[in-house]
Amino acid sequence: RLRETPEDISFEATANAIALHPTRPLLAAGDVDGDVYLYSYSCTEGENRQLWSSGHHLKSCRDVAFSQDGQKLFTVSKDKAIHVLTVEEGRLETRFPKAHSCALNCVLPIDNHIFATGDDGGGLKVWDLRKGDAILEARQQEEYISAMAVDGNGKILLTASGDGTLGVFNVKRRRFDLLSEPQNGDLTSVALLKRGRKVACGSSEGTIYLFNWDGFGAASDRFALRAESVDCMVPITDSIVCVGSLDGVIRAVNILPNRVLGCVGQHLGEPIEQLAVAPGGQLLASCAHDQKVKFWDVSALRGLVVDDYRKKKKKGGPLRALSSKAAGSGEDFFADLRDEAELAAAGPGEDGDSDSD
Repeated sequence: RLRETPEDISFEATANAIALHPTRPLLAAGDVDGDVYLYSYSCTEGENRQLWSSGHHLKSCRDVAFSQDGQKLFTVSKDKAIHVLTVEEGRLETRFPKAHSCALNCVLPIDNHIFATGDDGGGLKVWDLRKGDAILEARQQEEYISAMAVDGNGKILLTASGDGTLGVFNVKRRRFDLLSEPQNGDLTSVALLKRGRKVACGSSEGTIYLFNWDGFGAASDRFALRAESVDCMVPITDSIVCVGSLDGVIRAVNILPNRVLGCVGQHLGEPIEQLAVAPGGQLLASCAHDQKVKFWDVSALRGLVVDDYRKKKKKGGPLRALSSKAAGSGEDFFADLRDEAELAAAGPGEDGDSDSD
């Protein structure tokens, strides 16, 4: 029987991190016990399969990422180690045992040889697999590196940090460029939008900060969601991101004009750890503290056009359900979710409807 989305995948421990393969229906997950799994997923009922698992990490696996060619899987852990596994068999190909002096938190492949890692102490390293060593080391931020993004040329690397700053590094020249001024709360996530002209950062305060590509020193705009936090964020289109929050709700948000479009799905009352988008942008995967990976159909988001005109909406209404599974948890859950089309902070420079390009 065909389903709209693959069935949930359940784990014995909480999955901290997930990644979807760039070309094939494969999902990698890392859990709090340090185990890494590879699954094939399918919209045919009963067809999700565990392909292999790896228990090489001694402590919690914090992040997983596929190489751009899809042949390798990078994993980083609280045990300070980086592992590079083959996707086909899950064989450990390269290991950097004491890669950082602090527990590792995130990993980002930049091309097929170069990748970046960030740690709990604000340390960043950029590695070259051909050399087997780091080619850039920096500690410019004071708190953990929560997320990283790189431009399309693999030249400019952005790091979001728990100290509220966005770090800018030049990978090609192997140097630190600048830090943004600190925002309120931890910066938890970073995404490139508007064909690379805008950068969005989520924060633990539930605000999305926007930066112009050529103006990283200060945020150009901010958009306060009525959400407890923005813990993770992935771009779906050039203007729409999906964000996961402590309240277990996955919201679709349009950037410039700034609107909360509705709810894509939810892990009831369980904080969402990470989101990942499948190739083609039709499917979104999420992992949360309920020890499940869930899949959501986000294909409808690709056709949404958000204009500048804001309709007056009734305050206190439910979030609009954007997928058939989003509304499946009953009315009571959504009854206390505010209609977020109105901005929480409406002041000059915060309205968010002015595109400053």
